[in-house]
Amino acid sequence: MHEIEPFYRWRDEYIASEDERSPFFNIEYNEFEFDKQIYNFLLHPQWDNFGSNTLYLKILFVDYDKGYAIIEFIGEWNDAINNDIMYLKREVLEVMTAEGINKFILIGENVLNFHSSDDLYYEEWFEDVEDGWIAGVNFSPHVIQEFRQGNIDYYINFGGQLDDLPWRKSKPIQLFKAVEEQINKRLH
Repeated sequence: MHEIEPFYRWRDEYIASEDERSPFFNIEYNEFEFDKQIYNFLLHPQWDNFGSNTLYLKILFVDYDKGYAIIEFIGEWNDAINNDIMYLKREVLEVMTAEGINKFILIGENVLNFHSSDDLYYEEWFEDVEDGWIAGVNFSPHVIQEFRQGNIDYYINFGGQLDDLPWRKSKPIQLFKAVEEQINKRLH
């Protein structure tokens, strides 16, 4: 896992540690030591810790004018034991929604599994985005099934083209428009 880096092709357009409005503003990364791990597996030092022991993230892009963020995840999403959604909601999402972000694209191809608890934080997040949405992109089928078993798919959009988007070939605005188009089709 230590070789899996957060997607870096958009760094010319956005870097969370240089964004004064980001929850990770002024974070300095250790480029010489692996200082993060999930269980016994070391992680690349560029991933950001938000309070979970098993789930890390990287804010890849934020457009405050259009109100969207693209966040990549790695690890085990565990609400049952670690209450990951609470930490994610309080430490990251509330900061972003306070800055006007109401559309979230969650990249989940490196999420290994999901363990649900209750859905209260997801409901709260869903209410916070008001006219926006939350979309899960490229999560593995078994992870989507685990979200569905916890009824979290009521709050996070999965399925269809969202499960197999070639997002790495896109610019952030292209990915946003592709996801927004899928969400709009579902709403109408």
